[in-house]
Amino acid sequence: MENQHLSDVAFKDLPLHESLQNALEDNGFEYCTPIQAESLKRSLEGHDLAGQAQTGTGKTAAFLLCAYDYMMKTPVAEDQVGPWCIILAPTRELAVQIHKDAELFGAYTGLDCVAVYGGAPMDAQKRALADGADIVIGTPGRIIDLYKQRCLNLKDIEVVIMDEADRMFDLGFIADIRYLLKRMPEPTKRRNMLFSATLSARVMELAYEHMNAPQKIAIESEQLTADNVTQKLYHLTKEDKPKALIGLMRNTEHKRSIVFVNTKRVADDITDLLVGNDFTVGKLSGDLPQNKREAVLKKFQAGDIDVLVATDVAARGIHIPSVSHVYNYDLPQDREDYVHRIGRTARAGESGQAISLACDEYVFSLPDIEEYIEQKIPTDMIDDSVLDFEIKAAVRSERSAQHKHDKRHGNRNNGHNNNRPRRHT
Repeated sequence: MENQHLSDVAFKDLPLHESLQNALEDNGFEYCTPIQAESLKRSLEGHDLAGQAQTGTGKTAAFLLCAYDYMMKTPVAEDQVGPWCIILAPTRELAVQIHKDAELFGAYTGLDCVAVYGGAPMDAQKRALADGADIVIGTPGRIIDLYKQRCLNLKDIEVVIMDEADRMFDLGFIADIRYLLKRMPEPTKRRNMLFSATLSARVMELAYEHMNAPQKIAIESEQLTADNVTQKLYHLTKEDKPKALIGLMRNTEHKRSIVFVNTKRVADDITDLLVGNDFTVGKLSGDLPQNKREAVLKKFQAGDIDVLVATDVAARGIHIPSVSHVYNYDLPQDREDYVHRIGRTARAGESGQAISLACDEYVFSLPDIEEYIEQKIPTDMIDDSVLDFEIKAAVRSERSAQHKHDKRHGNRNNGHNNNRPRRHT
């Protein structure tokens, strides 16, 4: 990590529970990011938190460490069973990522985590809860479904965390969140944390209504986008974009790259094109079943594929280390999506590049994006040498070929685990 993106607060100097210190040491975490330093300081003093920080600054680790530390230091009666902690996330992708991080930081705690979300079989999630869950991470709708079916107990919740609260509002989840919070112990009898990209009036109203005098933490930057992302913009015709993308990718040293597009159809086409031009590629789009999404992300994280082609389903809540480049093959139509897309690189102190291809179809959104990020995106011309190659034909995937066939022919596809954490008295 680059030290200018970390604080001078070392994890080992904080009075964190020994189990957490062991996990941090195992995974090479030495110094806190600013949001981690501030969150842990206030939480260790006993305060609720309302935190604001840019994407990629380590807020997930911040609230997980706070939650684990509180639970490990707060004994419960021998006959009590969990869950003790609920973490609410707006999307299933974010819930899966938080669950992965929770298992990393909680490796020595003895606490069990379960992720629950729509788009996956409920029976498996019911069995996981029945086996014993100390921490439940999930989307509001699925948590409510499990609560109403009496598969999930909320009366003993000690810690509640709301991640990406602004996104919860955008997706219409606030009524569901209030429903759940009112069925937990009152705010003074639990530890509460809320994190959001912006602490707007509506987010703070939620915090003050359902939390116990939360302390506000805002990690500010001079600009909305991360300082360590190098941004660049190329103006091209729509017809020139495919070759430009391949040429730029071939002439750049990259660890992992994400190519963002605006539609599923273009995701199919660009995936096939990149495969035909010798890239190892995975694809994420809204129609992909959850098990296949998770399989693609696992391969991408493991390095089995170099390039992920994605619609905005992947722009929020996915933390994949060492993504060196984000390509906006299509400029997003929503200005906030630009920030979330490029936030997939330069995470937790690393540096990265965000390259955008502005064509006649989507360039209309550029002024709105630049107004939102309060800066002009530097423009450049593609050197002729970058385009000095013969582009290969796309390799049609079986799914893509079937889609084209269907379109051409008019078809329509109209008991509790006793090996519990060591926190009982």
